[in-house]
Amino acid sequence: MQVNMLTEQEYECALASFEGDAPIEQLPVWQRFEATIPGRAPWGSVGIEEDGELVAVVCFTEFETHGYRYLRARHAPVWRREPTAEEERAALAALVSFVRARDRRQAFLRIAVREESDLTRPCLSTLPYDTTVVIDVTGTEDDILARMKPRGRRDVRKALRECQLAFADETARASEDFDPYYRVMLETAERDGFSASPASLYRDMLRVLGPDHCRLFAGRDGDEVITWTIATLSGHRATRYYGASRSGAARALATDRLIFFECCELGRAGIREYDQMGIGSAFAPEMMSLNTFKTKFAKDGVRPVAPDRDVPVKRAFYGALVRAKGLRTRLRSAGKEA
Repeated sequence: MQVNMLTEQEYECALASFEGDAPIEQLPVWQRFEATIPGRAPWGSVGIEEDGELVAVVCFTEFETHGYRYLRARHAPVWRREPTAEEERAALAALVSFVRARDRRQAFLRIAVREESDLTRPCLSTLPYDTTVVIDVTGTEDDILARMKPRGRRDVRKALRECQLAFADETARASEDFDPYYRVMLETAERDGFSASPASLYRDMLRVLGPDHCRLFAGRDGDEVITWTIATLSGHRATRYYGASRSGAARALATDRLIFFECCELGRAGIREYDQMGIGSAFAPEMMSLNTFKTKFAKDGVRPVAPDRDVPVKRAFYGALVRAKGLRTRLRSAGKEA
């Protein structure tokens, strides 16, 4: 296979010639959003050809962290058709050779690879997944409910009866003042044990992607934000990217009703599929706790996806990074036992 750089116009034309909707992260507007985040910068787009035919495209973002650089392409390569394991491996080998020749600063590629091979390694960081849940949001509200599992229908109907929050598309309101929503995110992060991104990330996401590619839905008790979601849009597909909620006994009801509200609003806007962004599996057992909740909204919605994997460009250097990570892990374990 052969790899060539593409201009933004060439890249967009190539994407338009492929069937289906490109992942939001592979649109040029996403690269402009990534450029607002410290340590990230657009690197460029490439086309992968086989026997003179364009078979896949990739848009890379350069990440700089801890003194080294790597290229990341979320949900890419974008293939014209599903590749065989041999074609996928050949494309990876061609990408490595191309990047090594063009930019010797890059330590590895982090891209979506369905089949593990001798070229791939588990991600040094991040938590990749190989399974997601996609909700069909076409048709009426009753159609959306009918496609849920019985538990999902029961929980949503209970939320519709008992949750007294007011729900709305608050994209414009959040774009003007994100502070009330960020306070909810900070509470969520403290409760659930993760680190919230800086408020600037969410603000820039709304600003740069714009309402054509990014919407914020929220539920309020009077003037107080109780729960919210940021959903991204690409063609007929949406993705539930971020969510946050206040603590309290009615939190589950609020979240169930918000997700149903999102499904109905997105369906009315012409969206057909709503990706819930990852559940647990044998590949990602750490995410198993998400399965019961996410799968209840779509009885036939579980889908396989190509997970992120690392593809070393500088093999010796990448090996050193792996060993350093292993040493840090052992030291932390020893510290906990002491």
